[in-house]
Amino acid sequence: MSADPGLVPALERAESLITLIPDYPKPGILFRDVAPLLADGPALRAVTDALIAPFAGEFDVVTGVEARGFLLAGAVAIAAGVGLVPIRKAGKLPRPAASADYTLEYGTATIEMHDDIPVGTRVLLLDDVLATGGTIAAAKDLVARVGGIVTGTAVLMELEGLGGREILGDPRLHHIFRG
Repeated sequence: MSADPGLVPALERAESLITLIPDYPKPGILFRDVAPLLADGPALRAVTDALIAPFAGEFDVVTGVEARGFLLAGAVAIAAGVGLVPIRKAGKLPRPAASADYTLEYGTATIEMHDDIPVGTRVLLLDDVLATGGTIAAAKDLVARVGGIVTGTAVLMELEGLGGREILGDPRLHHIFRG
C-alpha cells in the first residue's frame, strides 16, 4: 500500500472488501470485484483521498476509464472540486472525438473520449486495475489526442507480474493496493 500512514487502517479495511472471483470473465482470470468497496462510504472515502493525495493541486479535470474507473473518477472529481471526462467503451458516447484500440489480458477492446476539455488541460487519469497496461496506455493516448496533458495516473490496484508498469514507463504511477 502506498498511502499516507494516517489512512492505513481505513485502507486496510477497504482492501478487505475487495472480493476475488476466480475464472471471470474467462477461465484462468482472477477478477477483483471492487463493488463491495464502492458500496461502503468510509472505504470509498479512504481510497478517494489516497488516489488524490500524490497529485493534489496538479490537475484540472479527472478522466476515468469505463466502467469502474469512472466510478472512482466521479468520487475523486467531487472530492477535488474538479470536472470529470469519462473514457468509455466504443459506441457508448454520442460524439466521440478520439478512439484507441488496445489489448488486455483476456482480449482486445476500443475506448473513446469526447474533446470537452481545452487544449492544455491538466488531467488526472484514473482506473480501477492496472494489469497489462493496455487500457491506461490507450487512455493516455486519447487524452493527448484531444489536447490534454496527463499530469498523474492513479489506480486502485496494480496487479504484479503482468508488466503494466513497465509498459507505461510512468515513474509517478500511483497505486493504492497490489494484487
